[in-house]
Amino acid sequence: MERFFTGSHEEVICFNDPSVGLKAIVAIHNTQMGPALGGCRMWHYESSDLALEDALRLSKGMTYKAAVAGLNLGGGKAVIIANPKTDKNEALFRSFGSFIESLNGRYITAEDVGTDVNDMEFIFMETSHVVGVERTHGGSGDPSPWTAKGVLEGLRAAVEVKLGKTDLKGLSVAVQGAGHVGQHLVEMFLMNGMRVYVCDIDRSRCDTFADKPGVTVVGTDEIYDTDADIFCPSALGAIINEKTIPRLKCKIVAGSANNQLATPEAGDELFRRKILYAPDYAINAGGLMNVSIELEGYDETRANRMMRNIYYVMKSILAHSAKENLPEYRCADRVAEKRIQEIGKLRARYLGTGKPGFPHRAVRR
Repeated sequence: MERFFTGSHEEVICFNDPSVGLKAIVAIHNTQMGPALGGCRMWHYESSDLALEDALRLSKGMTYKAAVAGLNLGGGKAVIIANPKTDKNEALFRSFGSFIESLNGRYITAEDVGTDVNDMEFIFMETSHVVGVERTHGGSGDPSPWTAKGVLEGLRAAVEVKLGKTDLKGLSVAVQGAGHVGQHLVEMFLMNGMRVYVCDIDRSRCDTFADKPGVTVVGTDEIYDTDADIFCPSALGAIINEKTIPRLKCKIVAGSANNQLATPEAGDELFRRKILYAPDYAINAGGLMNVSIELEGYDETRANRMMRNIYYVMKSILAHSAKENLPEYRCADRVAEKRIQEIGKLRARYLGTGKPGFPHRAVRR
């Protein structure tokens, strides 16, 4: 295990266990609001540098997401450098869990791209610092449906502001990615009477929807050229960029993917083109909200109530954007940074489970 510091991050830890094929990075961005919580992404990165870059970007996004959502949590992220289709095994995840345990609660992990609730069960065998585990263990299960519910609430707010409609019926949406969250979104959009375009790099994921009325399966490149009212990025990040923006015909960009803007300038260009952008870490906070409840004792009624809050958060950000004539992502950043600064004056960095002033979560063995 190697630790080092970089930029605005508090700590970055590299884990290596050759005996089980584990190479992992945990980036802890900020713990002034509480322990860093963020998912564990498993991806076949081409290099360690790309994996580190992903962990750094995503962990900062988690800090901002928790801040905007009003949670007493900081931001962190883990990446496991491996192929999720071929390299998963019990020993790998249990080894990862033991490393997470060694951080003494400064970082809490969960599902992300390439991992699921079954993987969390193995991690749970070695540490209590994991959420999104099965309900039989006091968890809430897969957070994907909750992320989708939150996106739907944020989308309602965006549609009201941009299109002046109080319902989604009759609108069209292009869903980029039919993974865990994307599949739930497609189902929800159909239930709301929307016309759906959908794509995925794994075409077989779209087979479920191929014969459903109102669904058109398109290619991964073709998705940018659809005539949809809404573009819904629900795969990997950095897909809103100088090459894709000129192709968009939509009026709204609102989806579940993290780090959708390749650069800040991409957000500025969307604003210049009068395409409303629902800031990703504000609209996709539903999964984080849901699993955060596990830290105090899971309550589904409370989770549903928290999802509705995303609608109001989004309305507030969009109102700020209109009033100040500023891109939506800049307004979201202001909200997050203001809360981090204010709470940071009251609390020091979170040093580990059981330290004074912070909640202690009992180990669930």
